[in-house]
Amino acid sequence: MSAPDLAELAETALAESLRRLELDDTASVSDETVQALLTAGARLYARKVDTEGRRFSPVCEPGVMNATDVAVTVTALLQAADLNLFDLAMWTNRA
Repeated sequence: MSAPDLAELAETALAESLRRLELDDTASVSDETVQALLTAGARLYARKVDTEGRRFSPVCEPGVMNATDVAVTVTALLQAADLNLFDLAMWTNRA
């Protein structure tokens, strides 16, 4: 049995997530599911940027995330890694 294609799984997860958001049905999605999706995406993105030495947009299309989405997520990620805005500023300027 072959492993499922990650791109197909990601497209399905994105479509279903956007559908739940449109229906305002986030309560039916477990915290653990959100944690798994965000952890996988963030780690894959960071690894690709670091190892491939290039940058690309972390979102699939412009405007898909609003300022609140970004601020809430970034704040929670900073807290999870025990970082502050000063630490973030140092990382922003790295090569």
